[in-house]
Amino acid sequence: MSSTEELLKRLGVSIDAETLRLALTHRSYAYENGGIPTNERLEFLGDSILGFSVTDSLYRDNPELPEGELAKRRSAVVSTRALAGIGRDLGIGEFIYLGQGERLTDGKNKSSILADTMEALIGATYLSNDIETARQLVMRLVGPLLKDAAALGAGTDWKTSMQELAASRQLGSIYYAVEGSGPDHARSFEAVLQIGGTAYGKGTGHSKKEAEQEAAADAWRTLNSKLAASSKAGSQADAAHSA
Repeated sequence: MSSTEELLKRLGVSIDAETLRLALTHRSYAYENGGIPTNERLEFLGDSILGFSVTDSLYRDNPELPEGELAKRRSAVVSTRALAGIGRDLGIGEFIYLGQGERLTDGKNKSSILADTMEALIGATYLSNDIETARQLVMRLVGPLLKDAAALGAGTDWKTSMQELAASRQLGSIYYAVEGSGPDHARSFEAVLQIGGTAYGKGTGHSKKEAEQEAAADAWRTLNSKLAASSKAGSQADAAHSA
């Protein structure tokens, strides 16, 4: 099986060879190869299809939600972080055509490049097939995210969501302890979110910002699970007392 066949198998779609190569051509590679076309126009197209597909699904499946909450959930699903996560799960990075500079700085794992390529692949699927095939691809890719109420509720900025949670519960000030490792061209970071000297979440990334966001997401889920468990235990105790 060729590399392109493997990629199409992972996506579950058919895309003609020329359009697929275009969808995988990053501007850094195009620049180093005589200014050939890049995937940016396909990215533009795929972004619109992604946004419409997610909006349509959220509208139909959540008749009780107001516009503001629908918008917040859509933002979470179509964010760079969400799309990059999908790209990493599919191993898209190994198929992207990158220039030497991006290859040396681990471009295949950069969130922005992965997210842009995912959008380009959605656009390529539409051009090689039809809108329904592209919509089905979007739903397969983001379906798990649409069902993750906790992640959607937090929106796209985990640090802000974590700050709001800590303030509402009067937990104290948040501090991110961040450490970097590796050579300059392949730097990685690990962040630990602490409140009152206690660690609540950890995260890693290719930038401090990405690592902190992952740590905030981890802490947000941890705290909400603890709060939910505490609330449930309290309700059970009240019920037993009343009985």
